[in-house]
Amino acid sequence: MAGWKILPGALANRGCFPPSSLKAPPPVPILRPFTALKGAWNHFPLAPAAIPCTKLANCRAGHGINPQEACGSKDDVMDDVMMQDRSAPASPLPPQEVGEGLSVISIAKSYDKRVVLADVSLTVGKGEVVGLLGPNGAGKTTCFYSVMGLVRPDHGRIVLDGQDITGLPMYRRSILGLGYLPQETSIFRGLTVAQNIGAVLELAEPDRAARQARLEQLLEEFGLTRLRDSSAMALSGGERRRCEIARALAANPSIVLLDEPFAGIDPLSIADIRDLVKQLKTRGIGVLITDHNVRETLEIVDRACIIYDGKVLFAGSPTELVANADVRRLYLGENFSL
Repeated sequence: MAGWKILPGALANRGCFPPSSLKAPPPVPILRPFTALKGAWNHFPLAPAAIPCTKLANCRAGHGINPQEACGSKDDVMDDVMMQDRSAPASPLPPQEVGEGLSVISIAKSYDKRVVLADVSLTVGKGEVVGLLGPNGAGKTTCFYSVMGLVRPDHGRIVLDGQDITGLPMYRRSILGLGYLPQETSIFRGLTVAQNIGAVLELAEPDRAARQARLEQLLEEFGLTRLRDSSAMALSGGERRRCEIARALAANPSIVLLDEPFAGIDPLSIADIRDLVKQLKTRGIGVLITDHNVRETLEIVDRACIIYDGKVLFAGSPTELVANADVRRLYLGENFSL
C-alpha cells in the first residue's frame, strides 16, 4: 500500500466521491488508501448499496461520526476494501464453452449443512430479459447474490462474457461489465445530476472531450438536461431513478441485475420500469430480474427460471411457465393467469 489519503469529503448514502466532486468538507475527514480509491469507486456506480468496505457505510456526511468508531481500525478497513488483492484474476474460458452474456453453471451453496442451492444453472444472453423467481426460502436470493458477488458458491461457476468471475469481488465484476440497480435509492445526494453521471464517466472514459460528449448524450437521452445542475437531493422519485439508470449505463455494462424493481411502487412507476427494461434490451444489454411480483415480472421477461427448494424447477418462456403443471401446483397456484 502506497499510503493513506485524507479526502476533504465523506461518504453519503453509502457512496464515496472523487475529490474533484466534493464541495463543503464534513466535520470529520475520511481516510482512504491511495491504492484502493479507484477500485472502491469503480464498485459504486453500479452497486452503491453494497460497497466493499461495509463498515464505511456507517459514515455519514454532516453527522460528525468518529471514523475510527464507525469504520474500525485501518486494518479492518483494508481487509474490506482490498479484497481484490486476495482474489484470483478473471479467467478466460474456451470460446466454445460459454457464449456472450451471463452463465451460471451448476452452482451450489450450503449453510451449516443446510443445502440452499443445488446444481443451479441459468443463462442471460445479450439483449435478453430473464426473470429469477421462486417462493420465499427457495434459494433465489442466494442465487442472485452469488451472481452479484455478495455470496460465493461452494461449487460451480459464474461466467460473464467468457470470463470466470466466480471468485471476484463486486467492483471487479462491475469493471468487467456486470451492472446492478438496487431496489432502494442509490443516488449520490451530495452531488448534482451531472456530477452523479460524470463521476462514473471519469473512470469509464479517459478522454475529456469524449467524456463530456457522453455526458451530454446521457443527459439528453434520459430527459435530464434541464436538471443537470440540480442537486440530487431535490429530484423527484422518477427523476432520481432516471439519473441512477444513466449513471449505470455510463459504465457500459453488458448485463444489468435488477433487484426487486416492482417492490412497493405505484402503477405509474411500474410503467417506468417497463420502459427501462425496453431501453436496456434495445441497447443489447442483458437483464436478470428477481422480484416477488410474479405477474409484472412475467409481462416483461423473455424467459423465467423458477427456483424451488434450491433447484431449478422450470425454465422457459412465460407462456410455457404458466402452462407447466408443477409450476402451477408448487408456486403459481391453479388459478394464476397472465
